Amino acid sequence: MDTFFLSHGSPTLSIDDKIPARHFFKSWVPAKVAGDQPPRAILVVSGHWETATPAVNVIRGSNDTIYDFYGFPKPMYQFKYPAPGAPDLALRTKELLEQAGFGPVKEDHSRGLDHGAWVPLMLMYPDANIPVCQLSVQTDRDGTYHYNLGKALAPLREEGILILGSGSATHNLRKMGPFDAPVPQWVAEFDTWLKDSLLSGRYEDVNRYEEKAPHGRVSHPWPDHFYPLHVALGAAGDAAKAEQIHQCWTNATLSYASYRFTNNS
Repeated sequence: MDTFFLSHGSPTLSIDDKIPARHFFKSWVPAKVAGDQPPRAILVVSGHWETATPAVNVIRGSNDTIYDFYGFPKPMYQFKYPAPGAPDLALRTKELLEQAGFGPVKEDHSRGLDHGAWVPLMLMYPDANIPVCQLSVQTDRDGTYHYNLGKALAPLREEGILILGSGSATHNLRKMGPFDAPVPQWVAEFDTWLKDSLLSGRYEDVNRYEEKAPHGRVSHPWPDHFYPLHVALGAAGDAAKAEQIHQCWTNATLSYASYRFTNNS
């Protein structure tokens, strides 16, 4: 299967039809973005789960819905996305990572799905009938570490697993503006650099974005929402080709750029 990086933007993606990305995510199955057949299970690498070493949630039964956002409209706290857990996938992920030297991998037997997982998934797979588990990111490591971590997960693509990195192409919340505010030049330059680098195969530059990209540290003051891209890119393999599958902006600095990574070798 292809791997994907999804920019999930604001939690209001769950309710706000004015966000163009909402319609993109809702078209996921009708447009067969991930292929004709549903995945056997989904592994989500979310920017909203940070741990010192890799961790997977091993859930037997339905996933809980985590409301890890504050001060938003009340209906957003009433959504449920009770997708089945994917304990076999979680343990397979742990096995692959430990074999590649990324251990020890912690098993979390209580954590459900954070909004980096359930908000896009409720639009993409609204029936909540595909098993889902999550893998954490390590924000004290770098892009190359997460790219190599992703490479260790590449066998999952041959096992019917959909690997989704869920974060944001740009993520400086302190510089956000009104919903329809114009996009500042600095963040547009970073977003364009990212697209050009991915589509031309300059993956090493993407791994070293803090030194290679224009305005890299301003576009991502904290790397949590960018490392899911590195994992998804690495999981597609060295010969992967990148394709931008969606792009829009809200709030001046929130890019919803999303990418597919395909490896036909």
